[in-house]
Amino acid sequence: MTSPSPYGENQPYPTGYGVYPGGYPPPRSTNSLAVVSLVCAFLFAPLGIVFGHMSLSQIKRSGEEGRGLAIAGLVISYLVIAMTVVVVVVSVILVVGLAASLERFDAQGRNSPRPDAPTVQQPLPPFAPPATLGSNCQYPATTEPASRPVTPPQTGRTATTPPSIPATIVTDRGDIGVELDNAKSPCTVRNFTSLAEQGYFDDTRCHRLTVEPELRLLQCGDPSATGTGGPGYRFPNEYPSNQYRMADPALKADVVYPRGTLAMANSGLGTNGSQFFLIYDDSMLPPQYTVFGTIDAKGLAALDKIAAAGTRGGSQDGEPATRVTIESVRVP
Repeated sequence: MTSPSPYGENQPYPTGYGVYPGGYPPPRSTNSLAVVSLVCAFLFAPLGIVFGHMSLSQIKRSGEEGRGLAIAGLVISYLVIAMTVVVVVVSVILVVGLAASLERFDAQGRNSPRPDAPTVQQPLPPFAPPATLGSNCQYPATTEPASRPVTPPQTGRTATTPPSIPATIVTDRGDIGVELDNAKSPCTVRNFTSLAEQGYFDDTRCHRLTVEPELRLLQCGDPSATGTGGPGYRFPNEYPSNQYRMADPALKADVVYPRGTLAMANSGLGTNGSQFFLIYDDSMLPPQYTVFGTIDAKGLAALDKIAAAGTRGGSQDGEPATRVTIESVRVP
């Protein structure tokens, strides 16, 4: 005799659990963008990031599988981009450093004389009068105001005769006699004499002295004594700059400005104003500073005493330790 089934004669055996009487629940599909994000992470990381975020957004709404794939795609993409940025930055730094090293090496090669080839110091070029010399002197205004009220010189043609004009720079350290070279730099001489006649230089201080081995000069002509003052106008260069083509590399190569030279200071070609310098020993400068006179023996003796005292603070370039004041500039 058999025992009755605990489920009853006609009760079927259970075939599942819960709400799925027919079997296990069907598997959820994997989000396709998650797969694409992971693939793109290795091929093109920015797209991996885009598809990864899109995939996470879709999974959140649909409940699909693939969240792990999307996150993996995002992580790998961000890592690839970060590593790429680091590699690019390091490469740029290395290339820039290599270029700088090669440039220094090349410069050393150009500037270092061979043992069997002694350095030759080039003198100022011979003077060949330009066809337009003195034909149209111009003194256009600058954006910077004048350090002291002054009227610009007369524009237009100026004579190159007499070839030289004597003048005296009267200072509290002695008179400095000069011969203004009207034959070579007539527009510059016109400017200097105009400023002198208007008293522009009176009671002004020479603000700079250099005692470097290759640069020895006293700079004056700035009423503000700052090195930035001027008359409120500018004018072009003359000799020796006008002996070169503007594109000539020699215009940037140093030449010897000999002891006893009177020349204009500037901040670049065509920016001459009122500042000038007196060279008390041979100096090396590119030919971009207009020579417009020479200094007499008495003036050089006064400059030698000023230079011997050095600069305030003992540097090679600065304010003279011995204060130098121009009392006046006399032009006959």
